[in-house]
Amino acid sequence: MYDRIVIAVDGSDEARRAARRGLRLARAFDATVHVLSVVEHGALRLTETDAERDQLRARGAEALEEVEGLASELGQPVTTRLVDGKPAVQITRVADEQDADLVVVGRQGVTGLGRRLLGGVTEQVLHRSDVPVLVVPGEDHDGGAGYGRVLLTTDGSENAEVAVPHGVAVARQFDSTIDVLNVVDVQAAGGAFGAGGLEKEFLERLDARGREAVDSVVERIEASAPDLPVETAVERTTSFDGAAAGVRAYVEEHDVDLIVMGSHGRSGLGRQVLGSVASAVLRTVDVPVLVVKRAK
Repeated sequence: MYDRIVIAVDGSDEARRAARRGLRLARAFDATVHVLSVVEHGALRLTETDAERDQLRARGAEALEEVEGLASELGQPVTTRLVDGKPAVQITRVADEQDADLVVVGRQGVTGLGRRLLGGVTEQVLHRSDVPVLVVPGEDHDGGAGYGRVLLTTDGSENAEVAVPHGVAVARQFDSTIDVLNVVDVQAAGGAFGAGGLEKEFLERLDARGREAVDSVVERIEASAPDLPVETAVERTTSFDGAAAGVRAYVEEHDVDLIVMGSHGRSGLGRQVLGSVASAVLRTVDVPVLVVKRAK
């Protein structure tokens, strides 16, 4: 599944945690690793002397050296590169150049001048890249030592189901339990039908559609990995934060270690919502999220 992994670092704690995750995944999949640090053009433009520019590049080089040290501890060979440019552009360019199967980034980080940057860069990478992206949050305590529970979210769309092989691949390598979850967004459904609440029969139909979506994913898992343990759930949420709130609650209640989800999809009502759900999940959960796009 993963033969070539690109890890982007910027010297921040989150990028360091992301690198550790990426390196351990690489060991599990016997993948090659290319580590990239980008000196951001905007930061360079704010410098006034060669010494300041050299200092920025030195910080990027230090970030790469740090990952080289982590890789050496894990026995994982890596190649490294320091470039100037727009971070998201350079990350996606290098991923394409390396024919990468996975890009690993921190959820948020800092530039050499201290500005909060990588959150925005991460969003741009997710929009630009057709390669799956593993986003690692700051609160990442086990550093990728294992993935006891892998959560696959589904809304029943083909876009959501492209994530299934990735969840299965990780679960196989780490002997994980796979949880398959559909969240029924009651507030979104209520908005479509106006005020006054929803009839019991309508909610039951939404639950049934959610169950069909979950069962479809389970069938795919069983076809490729019949020995993997699988748990399923259809959960309703009444939160105004939408389906992401249901995902977050499930993660916390079931000690999920990794979320794997498609970046776009549709609700039971046909609206394009899974992209916004993925964005909200990325911003609010404290476990890594692997975002997979459907091939064009």
